[in-house]
Amino acid sequence: MKKNMGTIDKVVRILIALVVIGLYFTNVISGVMAIVLLILSGIFILTSVISFCPLYLPFGINTDKKKE
Repeated sequence: MKKNMGTIDKVVRILIALVVIGLYFTNVISGVMAIVLLILSGIFILTSVISFCPLYLPFGINTDKKKE
């Protein structure tokens, strides 16, 4: 797996995930929408940690500025 996510991309995903988690724990979101958003937040955090987004592959997207 080649890294295809840059630093800004990872930070934005983690911030979005933290906002969703905060909204859940303050009971702003609930029900099915909360579950779907929490799963999406988990995916955002996971892809940020491993610096790889599988959805970028088919579209040829690479936000990592490092050249190998």
